Amino acid sequence: MSHEGVIARTIMFDREAASFIAAHPDCTVLNLACGLDDRFSRVDNGTIRWFDLDLADSMAVRRQFFSDTDRRKMLTGSILDTAWVTAVKSSGNYKDSSCVLIIIEGLLMYLTEAEVKQTFAIIADSFPGARIITELMCRAATGFSKHHDTVKHTGAVFRWGIDNGTEVEELCPKLRLLKEESFNLEMSKYTFRGWLFGNLPKFKQLNNRLAVFEVKVYSPALTVSV
Repeated sequence: MSHEGVIARTIMFDREAASFIAAHPDCTVLNLACGLDDRFSRVDNGTIRWFDLDLADSMAVRRQFFSDTDRRKMLTGSILDTAWVTAVKSSGNYKDSSCVLIIIEGLLMYLTEAEVKQTFAIIADSFPGARIITELMCRAATGFSKHHDTVKHTGAVFRWGIDNGTEVEELCPKLRLLKEESFNLEMSKYTFRGWLFGNLPKFKQLNNRLAVFEVKVYSPALTVSV
């Protein structure tokens, strides 16, 4: 099921990223907690600027397969440390936040709620107007780490989940939910097992979802002298 789920997630994230890039062909894309993801090669239009960010151990492995280019840079650091924001903004590849796409795939469920809140706060404060594509896990599924078909072999633990994307708006009021779609929508197109998982009442709410948020832009407060 994880194999089918990851394929569905990849298709949906690629589609959403490609749609944003088509509308903003000169945008900057920030791929946070990138692992060995190679989405750049699938959605590149020849003009976008791209940053891949991950922790030192993951990035050391990544550098065995990928190299920096003029438009694609790798950054080492934690998403919870604002140093990566400084690195992006000080790069000649960065323009302005109103044309920034931020991808957070396969990460948030491993963070605590406080860490999720911190992550979104850093993004919202640093990139007003940016678009965020992320993966959300339902609250009930967070208790299945030891039973998950792949995660159970890694020692990783699911720590955070929500049942509706609007809960993220409450966690970070600077974000606005634009859309939310279950991976079931894609999985059910290809295999009977995917269709079954997406239609059985007991399971269809357990699958992860793609969620799209926009960082609100606030105008400076006006001061009136009397």
